[in-house]
Amino acid sequence: MEKVLGLGGFFFRADDPAMLAAWYHAHLGIDPVPGNYETPCWRQAEGETVFAPFERVTDHFGDRERPFMLNFRVADLDAMIAQLEAAGIAVRRDPETYPNGRFAWLNDPEGNPVELWQPA
Repeated sequence: MEKVLGLGGFFFRADDPAMLAAWYHAHLGIDPVPGNYETPCWRQAEGETVFAPFERVTDHFGDRERPFMLNFRVADLDAMIAQLEAAGIAVRRDPETYPNGRFAWLNDPEGNPVELWQPA
C-alpha cells in the first residue's frame, strides 16, 4: 500500500490570516507561506507526528467550539514557555512528565488551542 510521507500543510480559516501568520512566525518560528515558488516553505524537523481523531464532545482541546488543536514538537519546553510568557502569552503547563514527554498549552490570538510537546 502506498502511504503518505507526512503532513504537507495545515490549512484553516482565520479572521485575520496575515496577523495570525505573523503571530505564529514571531512566537513559534513558523515561516509564513512564501509569495513565490522560489522561496522555500517552513521546514519542520523530522520526528514523530500523532494523527488522532477525537470524539466530537472531547474536552481535551478546551473550547468545544474549536474543531482542532495544533500540537508542535519543541526541543526545550521550558525555554519555549519562558519565551512565550516574556511576550505576554499565557501558557498552561502540565505539571506531570509522561512516558512520551512533557506538555503545555496556549491559545493563538484567535483562540485556537495550541499544544507544545517536548518528546521524551
